[in-house]
Amino acid sequence: MYCTYIIQSESTQRYYIGSTANIEDRLKRHNLNYSLSTKFRGPWKLEFKKPFPTRSEAIILEFQIKKRGAKRFLEDLNKSG
Repeated sequence: MYCTYIIQSESTQRYYIGSTANIEDRLKRHNLNYSLSTKFRGPWKLEFKKPFPTRSEAIILEFQIKKRGAKRFLEDLNKSG
């Protein structure tokens, strides 16, 4: 099982969008500064995740969110309920 996720930095309020097969491990790695793109910008908190049966489906949503913007995507999600 794969999932697309959005995390937010508690220090900078910036978002990061990604996909993974293990969300718990991935969030832990973000918070331990193992990822260059999120290094020293944490702590990170999980704002959104959506599971998918295949990696390709998770990546499709990841790119759609990146195109739209994480903040706008989350705002639209909250509006729709």
